[in-house]
Amino acid sequence: MRRQFLTSGCLLGALALGAGTASAAGDPRWAETGTAYADTLGGGQGLASRADGSLLYRGLASIPLDLRIKGWNHIGDPDVARGHTFDAYQGPDTATSKMFAVTTPAGKRYEYVHQLNPGEKLNNSFATVSPDAQWLVSGEWGEQRRLQVFPAPLLNPATPPTGGDLKEAWQITLDKPVRDIQGCDFVTDTRLLCASNDATGTFFPEIRPLLQVDLPRKLDGQPITGTVQSLFALPQRSVCTGTFETEGVDYDVNSGTLRAQMIPPGVCAVATAVYAYKQVKD
Repeated sequence: MRRQFLTSGCLLGALALGAGTASAAGDPRWAETGTAYADTLGGGQGLASRADGSLLYRGLASIPLDLRIKGWNHIGDPDVARGHTFDAYQGPDTATSKMFAVTTPAGKRYEYVHQLNPGEKLNNSFATVSPDAQWLVSGEWGEQRRLQVFPAPLLNPATPPTGGDLKEAWQITLDKPVRDIQGCDFVTDTRLLCASNDATGTFFPEIRPLLQVDLPRKLDGQPITGTVQSLFALPQRSVCTGTFETEGVDYDVNSGTLRAQMIPPGVCAVATAVYAYKQVKD
């Protein structure tokens, strides 16, 4: 997840609701149901749904001062699992580690630092926790054929109870390459949806696609291969012209609502569009 620098200005007008989207063969299609807006500085890097249906947003302004002082200057797309908030942090371009911060329901924060493996990129674009709350999945920037898997801090007993070192457990190998994944979230034990900022059309015909990653079984601590397909292009609608940026994605398992973020270009970038979807059968 690259750093997003904002320009001053205001969001101009409301954007029209889009039509229903295409879907993978045999699956219900995702239909767009509404658009909301989040302050980009405080909520433009990602979002996560809580058990009560409320939304947690993250942006550059969400980084606590003590973590900034330690060099953690970027926050990614978060997740909430069993009341615990999982945040993905990265440091400067010279960083040799990345960090996951876990905040308990009582408000206590613990920091888990992962030292980069050989060849691993410093980016820490997102954090998503498996439905059984045992595995933390994250990803890097650029062209990748994997997602990284860690034991979920605090919730997996293999991790230290008060923060500390976090080693990668194994990986999800992807059957085809992806580029610039900004966020992923589990829909089921064996399916993730991922928001890509890829505007090249090289790997998939859609620009800035929503990708679906299907697994042959639930995560179990062993290497696994995911099957990737593009579902549809995320909306790029604005009265401003220029380059859009895909950001976080969230699936609320209780309401069945999928949400994906898109930062519009120019002065419109002060407000991030949050598009909502529901699955429908034709």
